[in-house]
Amino acid sequence: MDYDVLCYGAIGDGKTDDSVFIQKAIDEASASGGGRVVLDGNKVYLSSSLVLRKGVNLCVVRGSRLLATPVLENYVHPNDGKKDNGVSIAGTPVTLKPSYAFIYALDADDIAITGDGVIDGNCYAFVKRVSQYYVTGDFYPRPTMIYIEHCNHVTVKDITLTNAPFWTLHPAGCDDVLIQNIRILNPLDVANSDGIDPDHSSNVRILGCHVEAADDCICLKSSAGNMEYGPTENIVIADCTLKSTSAALKIGTEGTGNFRNIVVHGVTISGTNRAISIQIRDGGCVSNAVFSDITIETRRFAPCWWGTAEAIAITSINRVEGKESGTIENVTFENITASGENGVFIAGNHKVKNIRMRNVRIEMKSTSKWEKGLYDYRPGEGTEVVKRGSSAFFITGVDGLVMEDCSAVFLDKADGAFVSALDISDSRYTENRNFRSEGID
Repeated sequence: MDYDVLCYGAIGDGKTDDSVFIQKAIDEASASGGGRVVLDGNKVYLSSSLVLRKGVNLCVVRGSRLLATPVLENYVHPNDGKKDNGVSIAGTPVTLKPSYAFIYALDADDIAITGDGVIDGNCYAFVKRVSQYYVTGDFYPRPTMIYIEHCNHVTVKDITLTNAPFWTLHPAGCDDVLIQNIRILNPLDVANSDGIDPDHSSNVRILGCHVEAADDCICLKSSAGNMEYGPTENIVIADCTLKSTSAALKIGTEGTGNFRNIVVHGVTISGTNRAISIQIRDGGCVSNAVFSDITIETRRFAPCWWGTAEAIAITSINRVEGKESGTIENVTFENITASGENGVFIAGNHKVKNIRMRNVRIEMKSTSKWEKGLYDYRPGEGTEVVKRGSSAFFITGVDGLVMEDCSAVFLDKADGAFVSALDISDSRYTENRNFRSEGID
């Protein structure tokens, strides 16, 4: 059954706050056993925070836009203060979990966000320009656009999400999540505007999506704030196109819990500062991940962004002294074609084990004005950006490395910043079969 918000009193003029009317439709739909709450009529629905309920499909129809309020006081504070049926109604911003959320759900199974319309997070209401390369806000974290916590059987499909002031889509502690055919179009200068951040969630499928984000496009997390939930596991990411000023695909750096059973296939990455990144800084471990049939184009961005155009970056480094970071084990890269200003970078500290690379081709070339010959170890204890000539494959501290039919091609030498095809050190149990290189001495 459909519940048209215009029938509940919504105006849709982009000026009047329609949240009371939209929420009333959501509540009534859920109380009646579920239904589709429809935002239609080629209108702009300005709204304060909305709370999704069990069985509700929030549907924004093509031509309509759901616009987040610029008034911070009108946002839900997840998991903070007194709660009324899962809705926080009092208190101050929390730590570790999102401080504010525009669309929020807690313990609400069988929910969906769909439609060919747009949800707009109104990011520029919460940020100011720091430099020509990025903007940020006076407080952190700024509002998460969609925070879905401890919900099962979640669908987000076909919708366009844009202008997120902080993370865009954050399912935490959820099981059976389908994210399909969505567009995330965030400005590439708004810091921390991650695209999709599955956190302590299981059985997640991210399929056929296009993501542009200033920060990570798709980032698997296992955050301290949601440690009451299980590991991040059984994840499939396929047939996506990604563009980022940070990492296109990342596991970590928030990794207090474990990550396992991850498949990434058929992804195209372009115009990105770091393509694939596994960054473990906490006690959580990564195991059983496969990345296959991926094309990559990287370039350096301004130094304010993590990364130095690595095609693949794998590091396990203690975040703080005395707290050991976890292991990264059983990771396969197969049929990867990468072109850009850096190559494969693995700093394992003997916590990275059983890495397999088959048919990984790295093409090194200069495309930006920024300095080359750098490796970014941030964040972590004593970390920094290190000046060191770039190799197509720079691998150190790995226990168990198999390379087969890999290759390096140098189209230029970046004024001496590109130094070698293959640099492997302090590693045990390595095999390298049929490696080829050209364009470098």
